[in-house]
Amino acid sequence: MNAPLVQVNALWVRFGPVDAVRGIDLSVPAGTATALLGRNGAGKSTTMRVLAGVIPPTGGVVTVDGKDIRDDTLGVKRVIGYCPDVGGLVPRATPWEHLQLAARLRRLDHGWEERAREMLERFDLGAATHRVTSGFSHGMGRRMSVILAAFHRPRVLLLDEPFDGVDPLGVEATMEVIADARAEGSAVLVSTHLRELAVEACQDAIVLRGGQAVAALPAHEMAGEAGAGAYRALLD
Repeated sequence: MNAPLVQVNALWVRFGPVDAVRGIDLSVPAGTATALLGRNGAGKSTTMRVLAGVIPPTGGVVTVDGKDIRDDTLGVKRVIGYCPDVGGLVPRATPWEHLQLAARLRRLDHGWEERAREMLERFDLGAATHRVTSGFSHGMGRRMSVILAAFHRPRVLLLDEPFDGVDPLGVEATMEVIADARAEGSAVLVSTHLRELAVEACQDAIVLRGGQAVAALPAHEMAGEAGAGAYRALLD
């Protein structure tokens, strides 16, 4: 088993009087993909935002690529790629401008343009390269957010609801991005409420309910009718 690139112990997140996440543990080794499954409000996106350095944890220990999220938030942000569940795009900027900015901020080597074009074509956004994203459909915005997360080949790839409202071509392209990241030795964490896609994309699954992890198991155990029944039982 490869060493974990994501390690979470007893994560607790509180917003005022509300505990959004309550004592979650998870570990994602290099070269693997783990799914966070659960209904809306289960704590999936909150967990992802902590890992991305967007919000601080109230309690617990979170390390990403060996960096403590509290002590080295900027260091964590340097090694991750993050697709948020909503937003993340500049409405008056084009996909190419987004990628230009990402390349500059990440200090990517010359030649990034070829990868940028390849990814836009893979996600069927080549024809929209120079259109401002304010005119994008929800699915187009989701696809562009996945591109931006994976573009720089991060050590840790965080995809929050990447399949939401995405057509089959976009789903296939996202699956390819996850497979590519694993092959390159990255750790991937996918948050989704879509059980069947989680099973296809990931090797392991953690089911969240009410801010707590109620199960951690191989993703294939969530497959088929038997998996659907087991999943429903965990959420009830």
